[in-house]
Amino acid sequence: MLSVGLWYAPPVTVPVWAQVSGKGEGTMVCRGVRGATTVQANDRQDILRETRRLLALMAKLNGIQPEDVASVIFTTTPDLNAEFPALAARQLGWHDSALLCGHEMNVPGSLPRCIRILIHWNTDKPASEIQHVYLREAQSLRPDRQALPEMDWEALEVWIEEQRTRGTS
Repeated sequence: MLSVGLWYAPPVTVPVWAQVSGKGEGTMVCRGVRGATTVQANDRQDILRETRRLLALMAKLNGIQPEDVASVIFTTTPDLNAEFPALAARQLGWHDSALLCGHEMNVPGSLPRCIRILIHWNTDKPASEIQHVYLREAQSLRPDRQALPEMDWEALEVWIEEQRTRGTS
């Protein structure tokens, strides 16, 4: 039998989507980390390579660990359909995060051959410390976010290859 009644609950002082991390680091929330890049052509290898590079850079600059990622949304402009960009995340070992691919709106005059990523990341970092990443022609989407720290691209490629090797073993 279902019993219905009233009860008292203290007022909520921390949003229900936040939790205390348990490490004494404060409140952990889900933050969005954005990034975008472009490819030369609708080619499977180009899509995977540039998505891996963008995702790896987003993770390295922000200190994102795959186990702290709730989900990732990947979108491409409608002119890219040779591969799902989420495969690049799986190649980097992101096996336990929810991944979703889709197409961006087809707005006339918008940037062609563009891949966008939105990572939903559980972190105690404030929004002001999140580093969004825009590469290649996608820098034109957010000119205010073009300043990236000096990057050793060769070292990044080595790290990507290490993650790919570990992800397949």
